[in-house]
Amino acid sequence: MNAMNFTEPEERAALRAAVAELGKKYGHEYYSKQARAGLKTEELWAEAGRLGYLGVNLPEEYGGGGAGIADLAAVLEELAAAGCPLLLMVVSPAICGTVISRFGTDEQKKRWLPGIADGSRRMVFAITEPDAGSNSHKITTTAKRDGGDWVLSGRKVYISGVDEADAVLVVGRTEDSKTGKLKPALFIVPTDSPGFEYKQIEMDIVSPEKQFGLFLDDVHLPADALVGEEDAAIAQLFAGLNPERIMGASFSLGIARYALGKAVAYANERKVWRGEPIGTHQGLAHPLAEIKIELELAKLMTQKAASLYDSGDDFGAGESANMAKYAAAEVAIRAVDQAVQTHGGNGLASEYGLGTLVAAVRLGRIAPVSREMVLNFVGQHSLGLPRSY
Repeated sequence: MNAMNFTEPEERAALRAAVAELGKKYGHEYYSKQARAGLKTEELWAEAGRLGYLGVNLPEEYGGGGAGIADLAAVLEELAAAGCPLLLMVVSPAICGTVISRFGTDEQKKRWLPGIADGSRRMVFAITEPDAGSNSHKITTTAKRDGGDWVLSGRKVYISGVDEADAVLVVGRTEDSKTGKLKPALFIVPTDSPGFEYKQIEMDIVSPEKQFGLFLDDVHLPADALVGEEDAAIAQLFAGLNPERIMGASFSLGIARYALGKAVAYANERKVWRGEPIGTHQGLAHPLAEIKIELELAKLMTQKAASLYDSGDDFGAGESANMAKYAAAEVAIRAVDQAVQTHGGNGLASEYGLGTLVAAVRLGRIAPVSREMVLNFVGQHSLGLPRSY
């Protein structure tokens, strides 16, 4: 992004336009129909992969586009703005693809990155545990040495898309990590591994992607299942979490754009009083204008976070990524709520494509990091206040 005029490069603008056309081809009707039927968005995912959109951030030598997280975020935002947000883009190419690209061995890169890039393989991410919640320092999933190999045991919860994945990038800790400080180790666990089981968590969100609990019961893994250095994984972990927050923000931004677009179109067409469109009334016009302002501000912070991350400033990107995720989640909630209100009763009718988003955008305040933890981060790291957790 150009620092002087805040315009994106021509290549990214062209990428956005092309992805928007693909999203329009499928749209929210397709997305919602698949979700309600318990089906996946396989056709859209496969076509996005064939066109190179899923791997724009991955190295060219492994089938990717050689660009950065800013370009992948643009892809997700445009698909979400077309009414078909692909949640697994947050985890497969963004988190897992980034971590393997930066810290994986040559063999790991050759094995996983080409498939992640073209969409033929999916890898999901598992950090959250039932008794740890937002406190990742309390994770108990443990990897023990077995000669030169590993044995992994533990539980994970609210892991997206396990039923679609070829493997899970699991955050565990090594057996000798006995201090109170988090020293995670990252392991690639194929979903067909003996001892690996998963169970769907029933949710009230209408989405093609499902949530799962994982059960790892003495899962035997080869030595090369470990990604990166055993004792340096804290840096490796956050190398994946910053893209997660940036992509989470883009997910919310796209949905906010979709909802705002629906509301504006309806406010321009619907006539109730004096034969004038309801958009002439400030009671509707002003809230929509406020959402537009908040949306543009959140988008700028998301682009800043992506730019910092792509420049190699992991610490600087952390602050901006958290702020972007917070701001985008808030505006998405407001946008969907106001879009429903603008439509009146029609806002919850399936025909208008808004009702299913009410719960979906609410998730943005919880995941991938809660708004309270973002505020804790900003209070401590940005304002210099005492640590509160």
